[in-house]
Amino acid sequence: MANQVMPFNAPSPEPYISVVIPVFNEEDNLEELGRRLVLTLTAMERPFEIIFVDDGSADRSWEILTQLHRQHPQHIRALQFHRNFGQHQAIFAGFQAARGRVMVTLDADLQNPPEEIPRLVAKIEEGYDTVGGWRENRQDSFFRKFPSFLINQVMSRVTGVKLRDYGCMLRAYRREVVDSINQCHETSSFIPALANLFSRKVAEIPVGHAERERGQSKYSLIKLLRLNVDFMTGFSNFPIHMVGLMGLGIALLGVAFGAFLFLRRLLLGPEVEGVFTLFAILFVFLGLNTFALALVGEYVGRIYREVRGRPRFVIRQELGAGAGIRGQGPGGSSQ
Repeated sequence: MANQVMPFNAPSPEPYISVVIPVFNEEDNLEELGRRLVLTLTAMERPFEIIFVDDGSADRSWEILTQLHRQHPQHIRALQFHRNFGQHQAIFAGFQAARGRVMVTLDADLQNPPEEIPRLVAKIEEGYDTVGGWRENRQDSFFRKFPSFLINQVMSRVTGVKLRDYGCMLRAYRREVVDSINQCHETSSFIPALANLFSRKVAEIPVGHAERERGQSKYSLIKLLRLNVDFMTGFSNFPIHMVGLMGLGIALLGVAFGAFLFLRRLLLGPEVEGVFTLFAILFVFLGLNTFALALVGEYVGRIYREVRGRPRFVIRQELGAGAGIRGQGPGGSSQ
């Protein structure tokens, strides 16, 4: 018998909204976050669940999550990774455990207020498949905002979906989009871009953004740059094509420069002048060759990680309904 798709306003014993929150060393924010989430979602008068995924925290995060689960056993669930696997892997785990028909992702640092969730859900109910938050008045330093601006430009070009803020984790997805994401088993991916591939209609709305009051950001400049490289090599062949065209151009310039030096030698005879210029040009060529080799190595490394078939994550403990997700490998089977 074919599955029937129920309208969004139909009553259901299953959660209507699932909020997935990756957690890494956020002991100072979790109690307030849990309280504000429960208040906000209860006021929406829709069945809901909150899924915290502890990404191998070394502080009291899991202890606090356990307390929150005891206080709200019907609404709050928690997964604990065996070690730190990364923010996006934590969201993958939450998506696989979630039962809602609207999925919302949110960071645990309280910079994006959970009170914005009703606006995201309302936008989804207008007929959109994915709704992203745009941090209109972002309370971060220039050294974080400028790299993010560059990354947003690159991601918009690669995915073909122009958004102002790919880095905002406050986002909402329809169940169908998340089901498609769950069928992707690559070990490294970027969920906002992946969701756009499976969404027919994508929207973006401005959301609030507060300065971090407690704890420290987990994304340094190096991690942001690494995320950009990972995204580029995971969703596009543009970098390798760019290096190929660059290599062709350099080869043509090298042939032209060699012809010039040959004619100069015939006309003026042997000379030593300009030797340092030649060394400088040689170093440029060597640098570009090394860059090209590193880029090819990045693609080969991604292939190597995929063919090993190791789990994307391993869950150590689980609190709440839906126990049984122990780890997910590229092949899709539980480990």
